[in-house]
Amino acid sequence: MSFALTQKLSSTNPFLLFPLIQSDGLERRVRELARRAGIDENLLAADFQGKLREVTLLYPPNFPGRRWALIGLGSEPGPRELIGAIRAFLQKRGAGLPERVGISLLEGGELLNTPPMLEALVIGWLTGRYRVGKYKTGSVAEAPREEWVEIACGEVDAARKKALRWGGVLAEAQQRLMDLVNAPANRKSAESLAECAREAGRRFGFEVRVWGKRELRERGMDALLAVNRGSERPPTFTVLEYRPEGVSDAPKIGLAGKGVLFDTGGVSLKPSSNMHLMKSDMGGAAVVLGVFEAVARMRLPVQLVGAVPATDNLVDACSIKPGDVIGSYSGKTIEIIDTDAEGRLLLADALSYLNRNHQPHFLLDLATLTGSVVRTFGKEAAALFSNDDTLAEQLLQAGMETGEKLWRLPLWKEYAPALESDIADIKNYSGKPIAGAITAAKFLEVFTEGHPRWAHLDIAGVALNNSDFGAGKSATAFGLHLLCTFLRRLIQ
Repeated sequence: MSFALTQKLSSTNPFLLFPLIQSDGLERRVRELARRAGIDENLLAADFQGKLREVTLLYPPNFPGRRWALIGLGSEPGPRELIGAIRAFLQKRGAGLPERVGISLLEGGELLNTPPMLEALVIGWLTGRYRVGKYKTGSVAEAPREEWVEIACGEVDAARKKALRWGGVLAEAQQRLMDLVNAPANRKSAESLAECAREAGRRFGFEVRVWGKRELRERGMDALLAVNRGSERPPTFTVLEYRPEGVSDAPKIGLAGKGVLFDTGGVSLKPSSNMHLMKSDMGGAAVVLGVFEAVARMRLPVQLVGAVPATDNLVDACSIKPGDVIGSYSGKTIEIIDTDAEGRLLLADALSYLNRNHQPHFLLDLATLTGSVVRTFGKEAAALFSNDDTLAEQLLQAGMETGEKLWRLPLWKEYAPALESDIADIKNYSGKPIAGAITAAKFLEVFTEGHPRWAHLDIAGVALNNSDFGAGKSATAFGLHLLCTFLRRLIQ
């Protein structure tokens, strides 16, 4: 797959694609395209309205043997809408495309012809070739296509060249991320997740260390070990470090990702209706791996240190029980009220470890943490919690720019008493069906140990969603584009 930027499209391309915005100037642009194609402009202007994901195929008489496609982006498109429209088009019609394709951003106006939208276009095109049917028998895997995509963007400048490269890097990282999250629980484990990190580190140039059960005991990762007690497979704790070459004063960002490979809820068993989707409960960990890959490939001048605690949360005679009191890396004791509130236990050890051993300037964590956030935001946004207004605003802006939207919820001290325990330092769950996402964040806040610039992203509603890849839910890679954009803005 190759991309090339050009000032205008060559008419010799056998297939031309025109993304168009539903705006006041749409009819004029459609009529201009109709005249160039040699078709009735009144009919085309009546047929194509520019609605999001609307597609009209043309066979232009002025260019025999060529095909054109008009694709609607709706009235207020951002990167998310462009990615979705291009991805849906390829999922439905990509098999019939020739090896050479031209895409014009010029007819979409200034809003479309920008570096962020060019980046989104490349992401949409590459992930549009993604398939979820990895484990089907009898299907023939698609051979890699020697595809050449020419993109007309008027001015071919350094910013657009960088956006083209970033789009390719992000799309490839997203596809590996989606493979991890989509994989069924019997095809992945804490150890295989750690091996994915090792392989990425070797390939892209960052350091990876993996601790097994013995090392976890020696280091006092008691909360992670407690969750693992119900699993037949050992846990891992993966530490990742990326250091840019030749940069001594780069900011250091700590990233922690929840890595629950499958979550039954433990003894506090989940309902069976959607339990098969709990293969995605390591979505936060997958995003952390994707961020390291993208940042290392682009050689960003920023230091990254990551922590990925990984295990299953299963049911066994050895499983932790409601009422148990466990330890943690921080030394604090935790009363277990609900064994299905296990992700915060893993993150408690990870956050304490990052803070104490690496002293990052910014401390961030991602997790498919609570059903409460799904009931609050549905599938449209993730919850953001932060104790720093500037950090929160930077993340919110990155979310709006990429279409991976966040909404900030409070960390007020009035919520803290819900986690007070009579017999331990803290409870892992309030025991009440209210403010679930907030009290989970308040629990994590304790284990940041006063870090001044911390943010928690609860991605439970957006890590797995209805998609263009199949009839069911599949991984979205939510958080990767957002965090990479945040990091790029941070170093600027």
